[in-house]
Amino acid sequence: MQYCLMRRLLVSLIACLLALSAWAVSPHSAWGFDKPELLPDTQTPVIDLADFIPSVQEESLVEDLESFEAETGWKLRVLTQYYQTPGRAVKEFWGLDDKSILLVADSRGNNLLAFNVGDDIYQLLPRTFWVELQTRYGNLYFVDDNGKNSAIIQSIETIKNCLRESGCSVVPGLPREQWILTLITSVVGGLVLGFAGTPRKEGQAFAWQWALIFSPLWGILFIAFGIGPVVTRTSEWLPLFRNVLGFMFGILVAYLLPILNRSPNSEET
Repeated sequence: MQYCLMRRLLVSLIACLLALSAWAVSPHSAWGFDKPELLPDTQTPVIDLADFIPSVQEESLVEDLESFEAETGWKLRVLTQYYQTPGRAVKEFWGLDDKSILLVADSRGNNLLAFNVGDDIYQLLPRTFWVELQTRYGNLYFVDDNGKNSAIIQSIETIKNCLRESGCSVVPGLPREQWILTLITSVVGGLVLGFAGTPRKEGQAFAWQWALIFSPLWGILFIAFGIGPVVTRTSEWLPLFRNVLGFMFGILVAYLLPILNRSPNSEET
């Protein structure tokens, strides 16, 4: 179980780095071909060429996207593809503009999802949001565990909720793998502070000067990487409380180890 979890954490990190390097949101990722004959005869916000979405769920998604567009004015479209794709033809078919979002699901790559986003969307949902959204729901482990249809639906729901809330800087929700990463960085930050504060002079209880010198390091580990991702993604107090406990545990261990390792003979001399 621990090996599987660590493997997922490693894969998530690699996927995130790959997504960042490619910016994940390529404005031309769906425009490589032009085959209008693959398009349906009637207008629909969902074109499921790869059969990723069950028919009942597809009908519900179509109604939901049409209702959302009528309510908010934002245009969400879904295209699934495998070997064949209409490519550039979907732009004219759907009338994609600056207020449009096209989700493209293609299982041929290392990540199921790609997004083509109108310029007006970036004012509410920045590029980093799309990178994180793709990494969270489009990675192979999530797709294997939950299915391609679930990856598509959850991504759409996340986008809709953020647009209704006038934008999101990060993807809401804290997956277990991501929380474990924040817990690890919190503990490491505590270890750094504990080692830095270990007394170095006789009669000294805590080396505050060294703790302040190393504050940029343990501060980034604990505050930026341990606390920041938690408070920006969830309002639950338990993950935050556990990270604080992990930070304090790291301080205690690092502070006490050198003291406990001192032999009585060395203290007498």
